[in-house]
Amino acid sequence: MSDEQHSLAELSVAEIGDLWSKTYNREGKPDWSHIFPYYAENIVFKDSIQEIHGLDEFKAMCGRLTDRCKQLRMHLPRLVKTDDCVFIEWEMTMMFKRFPSSTLYGTTKLELDQAGKIRRQRDYYDLWGDIFDNIPWFAGPYRRFMRRKFG
Repeated sequence: MSDEQHSLAELSVAEIGDLWSKTYNREGKPDWSHIFPYYAENIVFKDSIQEIHGLDEFKAMCGRLTDRCKQLRMHLPRLVKTDDCVFIEWEMTMMFKRFPSSTLYGTTKLELDQAGKIRRQRDYYDLWGDIFDNIPWFAGPYRRFMRRKFG
């Protein structure tokens, strides 16, 4: 398939959901190789931790996540597509090598360029809250602190 044929703009919501669901399997490491062709070379990725510029750096970040986890699962309850954006609601369960599993709840916004390639990806999630909720002795005090200081 040529580069021009990897346009997210031309795919249905169901096709996008199928593509992203194949990334995270139940028996092993995630594999992003089939979705990389949908990203522009000058992709800008941002989340709660980092900002990445360029497809090579984005691929390296995906590799680091793969190395960190024993297994990774993703559930996609909702996808919405507009002319130039795709919004994906997700639940990602990370099974670490030496720590308890953690489920993160978040949303991804994919902004498309004129060719239908992903030019910006912004992931929104509460990293620390979702991780701390999985530590029984820490979850309650952390949530009480957050309500007192920010709620």
